[in-house]
Amino acid sequence: MINFEMQTPTKIIFGREVHKQVGEIVKKHGFKKVLLVYGGQSIKKTGLYDEIVDSLHTNGIRFVEKGGVQANPTLSFCREIIEFARPQNVDFILAVGGGSVIDTGKMVAHSIASGLDPWAILYEGAVVTDSLPVGCVPTIAAAGSESSENAVLTNEELGFKAGCTTPFNRPIFSILNPELAFTVPPYQIACGIVDIMMHTMERYIALNGGDNDLTDRMAEGLLKAVIRAGRRAMDNPCDYDAQATLLLAAGWSHNGMMNAGRSHTMAAHTIEHGLSGLHSSIAHGAGLAIVWPAYLKYIYRYDMPRFVQYAVRIWNCEEDFANPERTILEGIKATETYFASLNMPLRLSDVRITEKDIDALTEKCTNYGKRTLDTLISLGKNEIADIYRLCL
Repeated sequence: MINFEMQTPTKIIFGREVHKQVGEIVKKHGFKKVLLVYGGQSIKKTGLYDEIVDSLHTNGIRFVEKGGVQANPTLSFCREIIEFARPQNVDFILAVGGGSVIDTGKMVAHSIASGLDPWAILYEGAVVTDSLPVGCVPTIAAAGSESSENAVLTNEELGFKAGCTTPFNRPIFSILNPELAFTVPPYQIACGIVDIMMHTMERYIALNGGDNDLTDRMAEGLLKAVIRAGRRAMDNPCDYDAQATLLLAAGWSHNGMMNAGRSHTMAAHTIEHGLSGLHSSIAHGAGLAIVWPAYLKYIYRYDMPRFVQYAVRIWNCEEDFANPERTILEGIKATETYFASLNMPLRLSDVRITEKDIDALTEKCTNYGKRTLDTLISLGKNEIADIYRLCL
């Protein structure tokens, strides 16, 4: 186990109907004027918008609002919100929705407080030194942005996704009510399940961690619980306990706990960003379902004992001691089979991407040849192109 530092300051308020406490919670923190950020019309159709607004009104909290955040959130709309909110003198951002809404809220908070353009933070290396506080009411179990130090936006002009990692991305509180996920369509539930799993599986295939059995066992337990809960939530989206498991796992998968004591890479995430950056219609979880098995097939030879453990402990494959490669390939196949059971795409052709797109994907993934992705091996343009070809 290597040296590490970890701090997860986000307060989690969990349970049935806890979202109705939002006005009281904001009031206790002493905030005076809130910017309410949300996505499309779904929170109005379900009645969640009215409940949030009623709670704010009841507790005397003034607010302004900006809806319209889309999946794979865009830089241009983030800038639009900043321009709207800056003269309003808000002192708190309340993000109600999925990871796209929460990530947008984080970047709005940074830009209003610091005066920095969000793209300067995401892509040009500007360092966040100040931010407005953010609170969240997630409506889907997926990205785990409600307690992570990460945020991602798409520059739609460039077809390019970029993210930033900073402690200022940690919300001060997140209100988690599994009931809010009951109306999420099955495809989005499935994309969320994959996203949750990927945040842990990427960390599980560690660069360096030595003997780290505790973190391994926590990761394996989380993944096995998500696999079971995912099946139940797909069969019955109103299964409270299944949605509760997924919602808690989303945050725990991405708050730093799953990489305690080991270094890791999010190379598969970066490779996927090429897909959803190229076509915003590709959900991040769907893109990950395509990329992850191909990524594993490309790198498993560089740490075969680790991948045997992945197959045996997570996917219950029988270990072939005489032929460890057979065990590994069975584990990768089990991963694909589970993703397929969620009706996730497994090939680039499923999302209308062909071999002629690979050069453009590789250019963006490597920042036009300026970076490599360091995983068990270093992935440059040629290696990343090979992984994309395995996805065809």
